[in-house]
Amino acid sequence: MSSAANVLSDGSNTSDVAPPALCIRGLHTGFRARGLTVPAVRGVDLDLHAGEVTVLLGESGSGKSVTAKSVLRLYGPSATISGEVELEGSNLLDLDGPQMRAIRGASVALVPQDPTGSLDPLRRIGSQIIEVLRQHRIAPTRSAARSRALELLAEVGIPDPDRVARSFPHELSGGMRQRAVIAIAVACRPQVLIADEPTTALDVTVQAQILDLFRTLVRELDVALLLVTHDVGVAEEMGDRIGVMYAGKIVEYGAAAEVLRTPMHPYTRALLESIPRPGVSRGGLLSIVGQPPISGELPPGCPFAPRCSSALDRCHEEEPQLVALGATRSASCHLSASEVSR
Repeated sequence: MSSAANVLSDGSNTSDVAPPALCIRGLHTGFRARGLTVPAVRGVDLDLHAGEVTVLLGESGSGKSVTAKSVLRLYGPSATISGEVELEGSNLLDLDGPQMRAIRGASVALVPQDPTGSLDPLRRIGSQIIEVLRQHRIAPTRSAARSRALELLAEVGIPDPDRVARSFPHELSGGMRQRAVIAIAVACRPQVLIADEPTTALDVTVQAQILDLFRTLVRELDVALLLVTHDVGVAEEMGDRIGVMYAGKIVEYGAAAEVLRTPMHPYTRALLESIPRPGVSRGGLLSIVGQPPISGELPPGCPFAPRCSSALDRCHEEEPQLVALGATRSASCHLSASEVSR
């Protein structure tokens, strides 16, 4: 059995390089409802390394966002989270409330999908950045915090930081609000940055600008970025490594270029075949038959088997585990494993 975290984008083993900034092992997340616990994440392993972008790719409902937010324990008492999320020798899942609040924003920060919903509509942008700086004791005085807030707004590409700092969220465009949220996220120079579908609500031009900003921050701050997306194009453009998720598990993992060029799992292949490409007519696109399984109602065997045209009898009976398919790849597919073993 192979962990997705064991292989890196350059083909080396994690034991040969610097320790990861964040190490996730056996992450399970379920939600209690009417006396039952519905599993949303089922045993995810990931290593996030400084200066690299790890992409979680998959359809809505695959468990990508739940995985990301479980790292920061952003769900209430109805959620059960188990496993290990190791940061600087501590398991974040073992920390108490005050300890976890000290981690959020300082060591691990989140850029949410909707900047409008994450900003306080009744407070100016500058005030919200200052609060983060003061809360984590980054700036000794309010005056120093204000100066630093303007610097942060400039760092994320805002051309008139002073005006934006005085603005309320509704006075800014969607792209400017997203930049302000990113400024808040990097205010404390976190080791790990989690971006949950950060460009979904933006037009194509602004999306490209925000992705360029993330690349710059990863390079200049040497931060480990976990990027959640359903967009194969974004994954292709941004990822050093990709974990493809389906039904709460990573079903394929490896260097981004390899996963997208030669996918080893039928679900990954189906995703790639369903996206528009130059020269392919609208009628020539393939769709993935059926619907993703509902959490808590997984079919026996491989969750993707009912939608897979290559499924074996074994696929409907036994759920495959993530196994190494070479030095840099892993996938959870009986068919892929049998092909490699021959």
